Amino acid sequence: MKVVIIDYGAGNLRSVYKAVSKLGSDAKITRASEDILSADTVILPGVGAGGDTIAALERLKLVSPIKQYVAENRPFLGICIGLQVLLTGTEEGGWHECLDIIRGRVTRLPEGLKIPHMGWNQVKQKVMHPIFTGVPDNANFYFVHSYYVNPEDKTIIAGETEYGVSFPSIIIKDNLIGTQFHPEKSGETGLKIYDNFIKLVVEPHMQKQATAGNK
Repeated sequence: MKVVIIDYGAGNLRSVYKAVSKLGSDAKITRASEDILSADTVILPGVGAGGDTIAALERLKLVSPIKQYVAENRPFLGICIGLQVLLTGTEEGGWHECLDIIRGRVTRLPEGLKIPHMGWNQVKQKVMHPIFTGVPDNANFYFVHSYYVNPEDKTIIAGETEYGVSFPSIIIKDNLIGTQFHPEKSGETGLKIYDNFIKLVVEPHMQKQATAGNK
C-alpha cells in the first residue's frame, strides 16, 4: 500500500512521516503529481498560512492532481492547514481562494483570546466513525492555529472543540478526513487517529487485491 505525504515545504513533514512509518506503513514524501495520482492514500500536512500554502501548491502544480484525487473519492487526510486549504477560501491575511473542495470559509478565532490557540484541548465526537475507534470522547489533542474552518455543510463536522467558540476540529466527507489538531504531536491518541485512518485504507485495499487474485 502506497501512502503519499505531499511535500510543499510544510515544517511538520518529517514528524508526520515518522508517525506513519512508526505504524509500519510504507510512506513516501513527494511533490510529484504522478505519485499523488497513483497513491493508495494521500496525507496533506500543514503549518503556516493558508495563502502561502495555496501559493506553494500552485507553484508546484499540485492543485489539479489533489483535486482530481479527491474527486475520485479516494482516501485523503488533511492536517491543520492541510484541512483549511480544502475550503473555498481563507480570511487569513486578506481573502485568499483555496481549493474549494469543501464549500465554506476559514475564519479567525474570536478576539480577546490568546492567539494562536496552542496546546492541548478536547475533541467532542459528533458522529460514530471508524476514525474514532479506540479514541475516547473528549480526548485531548495538540492544536496550533489562529483560524478555523466553517463549512457550509454542518453534517460533515465529526468533532468539535471549544476555544472562545465551538469550532470544527475534525471533518469527514466521504473518504476525505481533515483534522484541525496535529495527530503527530498528540502522543498515543494521535497515533491512533493515523492508525485508524490507515486501516480504513488497508481493508478495502486487501479486499481489492484478493478479488483481483481470484479472477
